[in-house]
Amino acid sequence: MDFSVVVRNLDFLILQGLLGFGNFVGGTLRLAIPAIVLGFVLGIFVGLGRLARSPWIRIPATVYVEFFRGVPLVMVIFWFWFIIPVLLRVALPEYGVALTAFVVFEAAYLGEIVRAGIQSVPRGQMEAATATGLTQTQTMLYVILPQALRNMIPALVTQFIVLFKDPSLASIIGYVDLTKAAQIVNNREIRPFELYLFIAVVYWLCTYSMSLYARYLEKRLTPA
Repeated sequence: MDFSVVVRNLDFLILQGLLGFGNFVGGTLRLAIPAIVLGFVLGIFVGLGRLARSPWIRIPATVYVEFFRGVPLVMVIFWFWFIIPVLLRVALPEYGVALTAFVVFEAAYLGEIVRAGIQSVPRGQMEAATATGLTQTQTMLYVILPQALRNMIPALVTQFIVLFKDPSLASIIGYVDLTKAAQIVNNREIRPFELYLFIAVVYWLCTYSMSLYARYLEKRLTPA
């Protein structure tokens, strides 16, 4: 084994492939972090929509969740890459397509996590908050969601870890993430074992760090 190929190309693999600084449009973190944040925000609204009393809100939210959970992410990326530019008559950049596809797709899964988290909070909490004079919106913001978030942490971290690894699928439209960067280097150096072992270690370090931080948060937020 010759890991000098990793050392020679470390700046390209880390700066370009992982962080997104370079001549190519790409970066695993550059795509994953905004997708996690925006997907979670959209997922909150989707989850609340699934619990809405009005069928005009609940049914579209349910259809949205069931539809996007029933199709693969690769297909969603292709839809945004080929169909949306035809409808809008505007060419979309790889980053914009990948980010939009990830947010729309992941929000369906995160919305179900939010819904389950809210339903895990005892109903008495809602009744107690209402009895103190809080409005329904205030009850949701200050009483229900903080408790639901604690219950959601394990499922959220699992989904975030999946989302962190998914940018490799965006390489089908030319997006250069960490996996694609290793593939570019391997096409020149022909050292697949060393390169792919290295990126496997990078992925593991990132995802394991997320898991450790989630455990810390869970312990910190759990009452003694």
